[in-house]
Amino acid sequence: MTVCRIAVGSTRRPKLNAVREAAALFKEMIAPKMALEIQGYEVESGVGHTPASREELMRGARQRAEALVERLRASGESADYCVGLEGGLDVAVENGRRCVLLESWAYVTDGRRGHFGCSGSIELPEALAEDVLSNGRELSEAIDRFAGAVGIRDAQGAWGVLSGDLISRQEAFRVAVVAAFAPFYNQKMYGKASAAGL
Repeated sequence: MTVCRIAVGSTRRPKLNAVREAAALFKEMIAPKMALEIQGYEVESGVGHTPASREELMRGARQRAEALVERLRASGESADYCVGLEGGLDVAVENGRRCVLLESWAYVTDGRRGHFGCSGSIELPEALAEDVLSNGRELSEAIDRFAGAVGIRDAQGAWGVLSGDLISRQEAFRVAVVAAFAPFYNQKMYGKASAAGL
C-alpha cells in the first residue's frame, strides 16, 4: 500500500497525537486508499521558550516546519507534508486592560506552499500571565507551579488546567492542525477562491 508521510517537528506525545487525530479526519480527502505514516522529529522553533505574541507563535510554527523540510532533505528522507506546532501567548489590550491568551498554532507545508491554522484562545489568570511575562518563567514551569503538579505539558497541558479539563493541549493542537491542512484537503474551495482572484 502507498504511504502518505506526515512529518511533525516535535516528539511530544500531545502534539503527535493531535496530528494523528486531525489526519484521521481528512485522510480520505488528501490520501485516499493510502496508509498514513506520522513521524516526529525534534527541531528548533527559532523563537523564545514561551512565545508572547501572535507573530512569534506563527513564526515559530513556520520555522519548525521549514527546519524539518531542510532536515529531511539533508538526510535524503522525504515527507508529503511537514507540520510545525507552536504554543504560547498572544497579548492584547482590550478596554485598557492587558488580556493574555493561550493559543496553539500549526503551519503545514508540502515543500512548495504552506498554510497556518490556530486553535481557539483561553485567557490566563493575571498571576500566571505575570509569572511568565514579567518574571520570564517558561509557561510549562509556571503552570506546574500554578496547578501544584509536575509534567502538565505532556499531559493535559495549560489548556486542561485552565479549562477544567474540558479542552486539552492535544485538542487545541488538533483544531490548529485541521485548520492548517484545510487548503490541502479542501482544494475545491481554496482553488475556487484563487481562480476568482479573491
